[in-house]
Amino acid sequence: MSTTQSIDFDQQREAIKQSILRFDPRHLVKNPVLFVVEVGTAVALLLTVYPSLFEASGSRVYYGLITVLLASTILFANYAEAYAELEGAAHADSLRELQTETEAKRLRDSDVAVENVGADDYETVDGGALEEGDIVFVEEGDVIPRDGTVIDGSASVDESAITGESDPVIRRSGGDRTSVVGGTEVLSDRIKVEVTSAAGESFLDKMIDLVEDATRQKTPNEIAMTILLSGMTLMFVVAVATMYFFGDYLATFITGFTGLDVAELIALLIALMPTTIGALLAAIRVAGMTRVTRRNVIAKSGRAVEAAGDLDTLILDKTGTITTGERVAQDFHPLGDATDEEVVRASYQSSLYDETTEGRSIVELAEKMSDESRADGGEVGSSIEPPRQVDTDLGTIGLSEENFVPFSAETRMSGIDLPDGTEIRKGAVDAVEEYATSVPGKLRSVSNSISDNGGTPLAVAVDETVIGIIELQDELKPGIADRIAQIQTMGVETIMATGDNERTAKWVADQVGIDRFYAEFDPEEKIELVEEVQDEGKLVGMTGDGTNDAPALAKADVGLAMNAGTNAAKEAGNMVDLDSNPSKIIEVVGIGKQLLMTRGALTTFSIANDVAKYFVLLPAILAAALPGLAAMDVLNLSTPQSAVVATLVYNAVIIPLLIPLALRGIDYEAQSGSELLRKNLVVYGLGGLIAPFVFIKAIDLLFVFMGVFQ
Repeated sequence: MSTTQSIDFDQQREAIKQSILRFDPRHLVKNPVLFVVEVGTAVALLLTVYPSLFEASGSRVYYGLITVLLASTILFANYAEAYAELEGAAHADSLRELQTETEAKRLRDSDVAVENVGADDYETVDGGALEEGDIVFVEEGDVIPRDGTVIDGSASVDESAITGESDPVIRRSGGDRTSVVGGTEVLSDRIKVEVTSAAGESFLDKMIDLVEDATRQKTPNEIAMTILLSGMTLMFVVAVATMYFFGDYLATFITGFTGLDVAELIALLIALMPTTIGALLAAIRVAGMTRVTRRNVIAKSGRAVEAAGDLDTLILDKTGTITTGERVAQDFHPLGDATDEEVVRASYQSSLYDETTEGRSIVELAEKMSDESRADGGEVGSSIEPPRQVDTDLGTIGLSEENFVPFSAETRMSGIDLPDGTEIRKGAVDAVEEYATSVPGKLRSVSNSISDNGGTPLAVAVDETVIGIIELQDELKPGIADRIAQIQTMGVETIMATGDNERTAKWVADQVGIDRFYAEFDPEEKIELVEEVQDEGKLVGMTGDGTNDAPALAKADVGLAMNAGTNAAKEAGNMVDLDSNPSKIIEVVGIGKQLLMTRGALTTFSIANDVAKYFVLLPAILAAALPGLAAMDVLNLSTPQSAVVATLVYNAVIIPLLIPLALRGIDYEAQSGSELLRKNLVVYGLGGLIAPFVFIKAIDLLFVFMGVFQ
């Protein structure tokens, strides 16, 4: 998307300011880990001012250094959250820049046909004055004033400001590509649009709310993680507090030992607590949600994004998801005694007023064949009535839109009734076969051959006699097989549910490697499929754009609706794709998994860090009382004070070093759960164990070189 933003110097300064303001205990109490760090900082500060407090034996400089390092830990943690929020705010601001108040041409009479709209048929009003249900007229050069549905006409629309894609898109009445977004520009033709959103409720408004809400609302998994971290923190607080009294007990019979230093115990507590993941948790959440919006996906809640990362099964439609979705006429096949020209003529006439993509492509192919045949002196051109752009009144055939018989879900056919009483119908092969009284013997063999090659056959009948087949082809989306393979590698089962026939469905499924498929599926069967898979204890995701997809979208754990689809679908889904690309569900799964993988990897790293720091600090603090613990000092650090300070330096500095990773997310790879676990343990687990040892030893050597703590 074209709205990707970077943080400038002023915003960096604002992030630092916010980091300081967030020292307010009322803010930090929401993060128990950092709240305990702040309490420890306050105690260390008291020891700096009053070294004799708690009978502490260290110097003011030592305690002051501990105080500064603990405060730095909080500062860096606050900065990580503020930085992520400001990045999200920058993204929200860039989206607001796309919101432009524009004038709208509100129709006085909503029934006037779009081609007949004149200056007297509309009133010019401010876009903000529009109400849901108003009908507006938009023509070439106009900006669409509000989100809506095209109810008449078709137009080329520039949506680059919203989607970042430079190529214009076609939005037309009828079908599932009717939605338009406020702020986009009509490049050609004219349309009537019914406003579907009130002021402040457009999809841009919802995207802005999503980005801003990400800075406030915790997702369910994050709440669970916060509870876990709180439990671990409480456990360590109790353990370290117990050590203080254990030190007093040891002092009663160990000569020269006066007890454990409170500041050093605080350092041990902070080092043992999962401060790294506690500090970065909010940043991971905000950055993850921002990545979703930058893919032009509106997620109605963070729960949907996390659910996408946990999906077990993905239900995909064929048309528009696995294939390009533009089924176009490829050829005409005569049957029986019918001639080529008779099939082309009947197909052309039955599709004259068919506004679907298939209908338009049939007309275009017939006109192309007519023009080519006319140029070659052939018979087809002489038998087809002149195309509409030549014979504009269609008087030679006497047809009008009233003669058109629209498609019906009940009959699964459409067609036209000629003035002389001739009935022409086209539609699904089995539907036309049932309708007709005369069916050629080759109907099934020809239609099966087309289906076996991934095409869709439409039978054509004239006066209840089948005369031929129209071959439609829908190409596979480039790279779709690789993307499906990636999803399967992550352990997600893929299911294709399509209304196409068994042969076509099987061909497509074999080409892209779908796990299983269902053919000739209706909307009711889709929701039954979702429920069936969920009854197996699995999380289900699916896409859809039509009203008939709404029930299944609402039932699925992740329902991605298309912005160009119907309002019913968009209301039912918990995600909406502004690009209207059904295969985006595969990207959404990847984003969700990346979010969960990032959180898991940094949690693994943080806990491994804590284990390493345990072996650094515990021997240093207790060695005076229990000399046997010196064997645990694997780094052989110079002094206990050096060990404490070096560990706190690492504990503070590692947070800003990991901020870029938390914001960007770890590199996403399609792998199974076991492979990801193994990678996390090796890279982030082993790395989290080694990094503290290397870093702390380097700081200790630096202290030795500088003559500090000697």
